[in-house]
Amino acid sequence: MPGGLTSYERETIINFNEAEDKASIFTYSKSWQKHLEQRLGLKPIMDNGSGGKEYEIDKRRIRPPMAPRKLSAEAKAKATERLRQHSHFRSQTPYPQGKSNNKTSGKSLDAAKDTFSKS
Repeated sequence: MPGGLTSYERETIINFNEAEDKASIFTYSKSWQKHLEQRLGLKPIMDNGSGGKEYEIDKRRIRPPMAPRKLSAEAKAKATERLRQHSHFRSQTPYPQGKSNNKTSGKSLDAAKDTFSKS
């Protein structure tokens, strides 16, 4: 536990105001730190030595949360059909058919179970 803090105390704070163009992000979260540093290329402006780091970012890059999309039954059906058409798993079989280097290729599921139970 960094610096003896509880998980409740290891927080992430995003702070900005109307007067400045920069937003401040302070976080103990390793996944946020990794994202800010590796994906966004930000460098910490402060490290508190207990696992918390602070970053600055242009506040125009901060987006308010969006409301969840509410799809009608018709829109859901259309989306489902599009997913089916573009899915890699179009067949009704649980595994894709074709060439394989494993012991069970071309065998029935029961035969495959027998093969692995004997091993």
